Amino acid sequence: MNHIWSRRAFLSTALATTAAAIVRGAPSQPIAFAIHGGAGVIEKSSMTPEREAQYRLKLTEAVTAGHQVLKRGGTALDAVVTAIVLLEDSGIFNAGKGAVFTSAGTCELDASIMNGANRAAGAVAGVKRIKNPIRAARAVMEHSPHVLMVGSGAEAFAAERGLTLVSPKYFGTEEGRRELEKIKAEEARRKKVARQFPSEPAAAAKFGTVGAVALDAQGNLAAGTSTGGMSNKRFGRVGDAPIIGAGTYADNATCAVSCTGHGEYFIRSVVAYDIAALMAYKGLPLKEAAEEVILRKLVTMGGTGGAIALDRQGNMALPFNSPGMHRASIDPDGRLFVGIYRDDG
Repeated sequence: MNHIWSRRAFLSTALATTAAAIVRGAPSQPIAFAIHGGAGVIEKSSMTPEREAQYRLKLTEAVTAGHQVLKRGGTALDAVVTAIVLLEDSGIFNAGKGAVFTSAGTCELDASIMNGANRAAGAVAGVKRIKNPIRAARAVMEHSPHVLMVGSGAEAFAAERGLTLVSPKYFGTEEGRRELEKIKAEEARRKKVARQFPSEPAAAAKFGTVGAVALDAQGNLAAGTSTGGMSNKRFGRVGDAPIIGAGTYADNATCAVSCTGHGEYFIRSVVAYDIAALMAYKGLPLKEAAEEVILRKLVTMGGTGGAIALDRQGNMALPFNSPGMHRASIDPDGRLFVGIYRDDG
């Protein structure tokens, strides 16, 4: 009899605790959110106070907006898209409105998204008219049998789904045009000195991809990445951002990852998936897995950049091997972090 009453008491207490949590609006498990706005040669000595404040304000706005989606019980996918759209529309990152110019003076954009709950994924590449490529990537994932669509085909699909198309002139900025001119001038100088083209184009000072990773109250992970690619890129070049496993990956069994950096190296190293694989096959914790790939394996190959990663317990890792990386996060305890430089705590 005492056993029965003890069991009833336990159930009563458990129900009361659950009811109280619902009343308080407490999530069923931790929520967490992180974003990045690109990595590269980002140093305080070359940044004006006004420009730095602009970056920090937009990072704060985007990470807060995504986190608010999660606090309201929204999905990880919704949070990722919400934040990335804000970054795409900002005009200060190399994605959406702020996309860099190709060698031909055009803007070609890429994006991808992945759902950790079922490993569904969608991506677009080489698009010139889709205002928010991350929305198009999600549409590919949710409303087509495909994973990756490119160019005019992706734009036609986006139009069918009712997504906003804009003039190709919408994306480029004057800052991006000056960057292209600077890179071309450097290439001309190298050609004159060496009597041949350099082995690779003169690199831009910054790899301005944007991305987000989220853990929602249902315990699901998601990741997304969007970019204008590499300044002065040629011949329809596509980097890692729209390549599932290279620039973006999410699996509830391991983690969600979004990358930023020199895309060719991230593709060859399958960086996003490699982080998840180290967790799955070697049992490494998130931080150790992310640092092994970004700070050691990628460096050995000569690759530059970083990643943001998040697991189902709300653990985060934001490693980068470049001088700086625009990044922000809100952990399961609700603590906000915004960083740009290596010494940002």
